[in-house]
Amino acid sequence: MTDKAKTSASPVRCQQAQVSRRYGSIAFWHHLLVVLLVLLLGLYFGSGLLIPLAVALLNFVLLTAIIDWIAHLRPGGHQIPRWLAQVFGLALVLLGLGVIVAILANQAGDVTAAIPRYQERFGQIISLVVQFAGDDVTSRVTAEMAKMDLSGVAATVVGSAGSFLSGFVLVLLYLPFMMLERSPMRKKISLMAATPDAASEFSRVLASISIGLQRYVGIKTVISLLTGALSYAVMKPVGLDFAETWAVLVFTLNFIPTIGSVLAVIIPVIVALVQFETLPPILIIVFGCGAIQFVVGNILEPSLTGKSLNLSPFLVILSLTFWTTIWGIPGALLSVPITVCVMIIFANLPATRPLAILMSGDGKLATGEEAPPEVPGKPQSPDGLHLKEETG
Repeated sequence: MTDKAKTSASPVRCQQAQVSRRYGSIAFWHHLLVVLLVLLLGLYFGSGLLIPLAVALLNFVLLTAIIDWIAHLRPGGHQIPRWLAQVFGLALVLLGLGVIVAILANQAGDVTAAIPRYQERFGQIISLVVQFAGDDVTSRVTAEMAKMDLSGVAATVVGSAGSFLSGFVLVLLYLPFMMLERSPMRKKISLMAATPDAASEFSRVLASISIGLQRYVGIKTVISLLTGALSYAVMKPVGLDFAETWAVLVFTLNFIPTIGSVLAVIIPVIVALVQFETLPPILIIVFGCGAIQFVVGNILEPSLTGKSLNLSPFLVILSLTFWTTIWGIPGALLSVPITVCVMIIFANLPATRPLAILMSGDGKLATGEEAPPEVPGKPQSPDGLHLKEETG
């Protein structure tokens, strides 16, 4: 080996040795375990603060996507003022949240009151099904049905929903202040950078992360709204009780992949079984809601989200289990959006891109390619970034 080759190889070996000593030391893994333990305890005991904050952040991402979309419209060849786009976007998001809260608050009591009637009808159906298994099995099932207290379960669910709805007060409080902080934050990021080149690179990475988050949250919300609306169009004409509540539930469950879609069909079907005594309405709900979930989940959503939801199936189940254990039902609803957001952030940071590749389903990531052209007289927005497919 020549002296030049030895000289160039020496720094590489030194760097490898430093990395080996750092990650192979007991102190490093001790510190890492302590940080993870503190993080887990913070997530668990701080759920009352962190859950509304997570919901507010997702709504903020959706809000910025709506505002940037409105700001890029040109009705009559004229640009919509930025402040007017912010007012329209904030009003639209608050209106959507208000409709969801109003529906759940108005029908929660009625659903609880109808539980005894549903329980009686459900017991009759079970008795008809098991009577073919013999008297012993029938008597055993009847005894177990008598022990069931669906009213208590319903009260618990309604109580959880009530506490979750109370968190919307904090969400409504967070959103305006997040909007006020959006423009100053861009200036702070530029000022905190060591050099102009670092500031430019940091802004590019943040713009890439922003467009990825906006794209995922925006498309997922639109698809969930479409699924809920189509399901409502199937449930309401046949006279299903509390169709508005089940439509909101379908919209919410659509944020949970696979399992959420199955539950979004099973719950209305169970309600139809205990409500209707004839078969046609039940079949309409079974095939109608099932067809909607199949078409939207297997055809429409993959074509729109593309690589935004390119998550490993095992990671989806793992994140669902983890966040449900930490935060309960709200954690189940937020698990995949949080994981997708983390993967998008990791994909746009060179140091964490290998982790994003491991989190993805096939190793292909969607990252921002370039920043959009600036609009004269207007601040640059991360919208318009072109996405490219990158193979790790």
